Amino acid sequence: MTEPKYDINDSLAPSMSDNRDARYARHLMLPDFGPEGQNALEEAKVACIGAGGLGSSSLLYLAAAGVGTIRIIDDDEVEISNLQRQIIHGTKELGRRKVESAAERLKDVNPLIEIDPICSRLNGENGLDLLKGFDIVIDGTDNIPARYLLNDICEILGIPWIHASVFRYEGQLTVFNLEGSANYRDLFPNPPPPESIPSCSEAGVLGALPGIMGTMQAMEAIKIIADVGSPLSERLMILDTRTMASKILNYSKDESRVRATELDRQNEYIDSGCDVQEDSDMQSMTVLILQELMGNENGPFLLDVRRPNEEAICTIPGTDLRVEHTKILQHLDSIPKDRDVVVYCRSGIRSMSAIAALGANGWKFEQLWNLDGGIHAWSREIDPTMPRY
Repeated sequence: MTEPKYDINDSLAPSMSDNRDARYARHLMLPDFGPEGQNALEEAKVACIGAGGLGSSSLLYLAAAGVGTIRIIDDDEVEISNLQRQIIHGTKELGRRKVESAAERLKDVNPLIEIDPICSRLNGENGLDLLKGFDIVIDGTDNIPARYLLNDICEILGIPWIHASVFRYEGQLTVFNLEGSANYRDLFPNPPPPESIPSCSEAGVLGALPGIMGTMQAMEAIKIIADVGSPLSERLMILDTRTMASKILNYSKDESRVRATELDRQNEYIDSGCDVQEDSDMQSMTVLILQELMGNENGPFLLDVRRPNEEAICTIPGTDLRVEHTKILQHLDSIPKDRDVVVYCRSGIRSMSAIAALGANGWKFEQLWNLDGGIHAWSREIDPTMPRY
């Protein structure tokens, strides 16, 4: 049996380095927490998927609380549009890998813990290896397909995970797969199309909201690790920050649902980074080739399928038409069939949906092109002054 790091009768033991007794003093004096709860935190291993809005506040409080090992999984870089809500990063970190920026900040918060930054995107090939052996997973993802992937990984490995999501002014929070409790697929059995629900980068989000929800994710993790209170297992909390009204909805495990035993639903994981091939008839075009073709007299027809508020932030010069991807069928008469059509969105997902709709309504696939990487690729490779959101 592991010897406790703290003796309940001698919390000021001189062998403690870096004044652990002072650092965690407020925990040590808590009823029903005390040295036992702090010991549990220091022995725990928590993985956080994403070092963005939710991950920022969750990671900071888990590190400050003394969670012994924290793994951060993210493949993104810090951009200026992140700083409105991703408080773990600063202006001087622009262009830096998020996992590196976050790891450095967490080490400053608490040098006593182990930080394991993984600059990668969770996917169907690496997911089981990256999360095996961890006690809890924090869901800091921002898209639905990634959550179905996380559901299956955690169900296979038997790991509880703490889910939060944010949309404009509203946040949701719950705990999945705790000691075999209900999981994400029990609450949301049927995945919607990945492009049907906008992420916060597309719909907007009040900056403090991810901070609130991420902090509550940390709270749920601490409660589970230290065995205090009642976690939000099979209860979904919904918070509207415009009024600060909240409600809790109960849900239950679907006993008839087939449990995940392997990551065999690749088509549902497409937005989470899995190596899923596009439709074999769908062509893609790089921004470099697009720029070259736009200089020709008979260049391609350029179609933007983002929302009006996104177009207001930035647009590719020379765009011929903007139609939201969900309304593409209402504007077929405005899209030519006698020339190449290049379709773009923010990152290349919604444009794929628009191309599929055009292909199903008489356009030849050899005339349709998906802009690889969307307008973000244009910003990275063509015009670095263009804001990324």
